[in-house]
Amino acid sequence: MAAMSSSDSDSGRAESNEANSKWLDAHYDPMANIHTFSSCLALADLHGDGEYKLVVGDLGPGGRNPHLKVLKGPTVLTESPLPALPAAAATFLMEQHEPRTPALALASGPCVYVYKNLRPYFKFTLPQLPPNPLEQDLWDQVKEDRIDPLTLKEMLEGIREKAEIPLSVQSLRFLQLELSEMEAFVNQNKSKTIKRQTVITTMTTLKKNLADEDAISCLVLGTENKRLLIIDPEAFTVLAEMDIPSVPVFLEASGQFDVEFQLAAACRNGNIYILKRDSKHPKYSIELSAQPVGLVRVHKVLVVGSTQDSLHGFTHKGKKLWTVQMPAAILTMNLLEQHSRGLQAVMVALANAEVRIYHDKALLNVIRTPDTVTSLCFGRYGREDNTLIMTTRGGGLIIKILKRTAVFVEGTGEVGPPPAQAMKLNVPRKTRLYVDQTLREREAGTGMHQTFQTDLYLLRIRASRAYVQALESSLSPMSATAREPLKLHAVVQGLGPTFKLTLHLQNTSTARPVLGLLVCFLYDEVLYALPRAFFKVPLLVPGLSYPLETFVQSLSSKGTSDIIRVLVLREGQSVPLLSAHISMPVSEGLAAA
Repeated sequence: MAAMSSSDSDSGRAESNEANSKWLDAHYDPMANIHTFSSCLALADLHGDGEYKLVVGDLGPGGRNPHLKVLKGPTVLTESPLPALPAAAATFLMEQHEPRTPALALASGPCVYVYKNLRPYFKFTLPQLPPNPLEQDLWDQVKEDRIDPLTLKEMLEGIREKAEIPLSVQSLRFLQLELSEMEAFVNQNKSKTIKRQTVITTMTTLKKNLADEDAISCLVLGTENKRLLIIDPEAFTVLAEMDIPSVPVFLEASGQFDVEFQLAAACRNGNIYILKRDSKHPKYSIELSAQPVGLVRVHKVLVVGSTQDSLHGFTHKGKKLWTVQMPAAILTMNLLEQHSRGLQAVMVALANAEVRIYHDKALLNVIRTPDTVTSLCFGRYGREDNTLIMTTRGGGLIIKILKRTAVFVEGTGEVGPPPAQAMKLNVPRKTRLYVDQTLREREAGTGMHQTFQTDLYLLRIRASRAYVQALESSLSPMSATAREPLKLHAVVQGLGPTFKLTLHLQNTSTARPVLGLLVCFLYDEVLYALPRAFFKVPLLVPGLSYPLETFVQSLSSKGTSDIIRVLVLREGQSVPLLSAHISMPVSEGLAAA
């Protein structure tokens, strides 16, 4: 009876957790034998029949048997071997012709393999790089039998340590050989042309000229030689090429190539570089305190996960918005986009077998998995719009479907107070001075308050008197009368002894022009000389700022300076409308003899 009641309670608890969860458990296969990353997962309607399939760039157990797998539901539909480990997978539309079936792009080594209808369509290879001239000279000497393999190895090792241009694959393979294998390798490869080829490290897509979901997209590639390439989807030519200071590992793209676009590249040097259209080099740079482990764009915010177990939010100009500390190490990240509710959030897989969903820094949901998750993908799968696909470290496959009634609410991800509430504050001990000051405030609190109020009233009276005096003597740079709404400010340029003085006079009225104004300068004639100390002002049109220029000659050779007073007058009146005091800088130049 006890055993039966225990099993009944366990099943009841499981049913309760299932009822409270926002997810339906569609499939779990711990022996699916899928080993991949989030960048190698993609969902697409590959045959145009409305049935979305999962594309997996599978690394194989231990990274020794890479395959391209296409899954329909929980079963593998097709499987084909790959010549090298996959770096990224993406689906994109490459033409406007009907039927509008997307193509599949898989980056592997130096190539991008493009498939249409799950059949090989095109193979794009990165342009070759020029070889190291010293390395080329050594192989030419080997070809002429002027040096032996042992000398070749010593000189290639010296080049590898010091040269900025890396060695070719042929030389790197030669350096890995034993002494007994070197001569045969040299005889076999000395007549071959040295080729230096880079490889693709990351890939994403960028809309070409329209922002629609079914618009044509370009491929954006990040390479090992610190470059970003934008590939035309029809001719497969390089449309744009950009240089960055380090090797990119994560890419995010927004906008359209023909209009305006922005690329964000997280690199191995711990920085994120932001590039825009027509810029060959980064426009902004975000310096992280640790290596990035993921990069996701949520609306206009770049969300970055770092090896310090933290999630950061940045603007597209590099300003940090927020930081959230994770309870465990971040393994992978991806975007969750629920079109029906207009929700965009970031999914974060942690080393403690949790998947957390965040909207900005607010926790929306926590999913606990039977094994550590290494890759995430969310979107339409089969005929379900909101499907979450996860692969685990042991090669398992987990498929969950978001309930149609599920609503993500901020703060419902975890129950109980935040962890920071349990932390003890390091409050300093109360000193004798603090205790004495507290007793004094208790005893003389009324007198201290009255003294503060008296000083405050005196300050207000002095400020009011100074304001009235400024209005009566027209000391303000803005006119206080409604009849003459003027605004004045001055700019001094130059090092001396000759300065350029520019007055910007503006009529701030809405419709009435101002005419008949004069400008007068009051200054010490021993220190300064002005060729135009008094002149008329032209008609001031409302809303425009008029620059009035003159030159000031400094006559002092002792490095002294003074104030020049500028008065704006009305013809026939002695009281100025407004005035400005210009503090002249010390002359740094030498007066001509």
